Amino acid sequence: MIELPEGSWWDWDIVAWDPGRLRLAAGHDISYAHGLELVFSDPVFVTCPAFFQDPVFRAPTPDEARLVARQVGETPPVLIAFEADAGGASLASGLVAAGQLDIVQGTVFRYWRENLAVGERLAPWVKHSA
Repeated sequence: MIELPEGSWWDWDIVAWDPGRLRLAAGHDISYAHGLELVFSDPVFVTCPAFFQDPVFRAPTPDEARLVARQVGETPPVLIAFEADAGGASLASGLVAAGQLDIVQGTVFRYWRENLAVGERLAPWVKHSA
């Protein structure tokens, strides 16, 4: 089970995903910045909406654990499940299996900004404006 730090983690999205890492970002309004990231290292199985709100994290069901084990050949060290509002008529389910999970706090701006303070950074896609 995952335990999030205190904060307003209403809006969520996939901020980055490559073969070695999946980053889910959260904040009270992620239009301009987010303050929390769940960083999954070595993700091997991912079912997740691109954008979602107000997730309820839970332990995976036995069926979900068997599905992942069948797909990847083992049960990975990290297996996180959740339900969230993704804009549809019913809640969307998410399931992430990975080698490791790190919870990272700090302000991540989604637009160019100079003079970042300690603990602040820019989102991966933000480039210096000319």
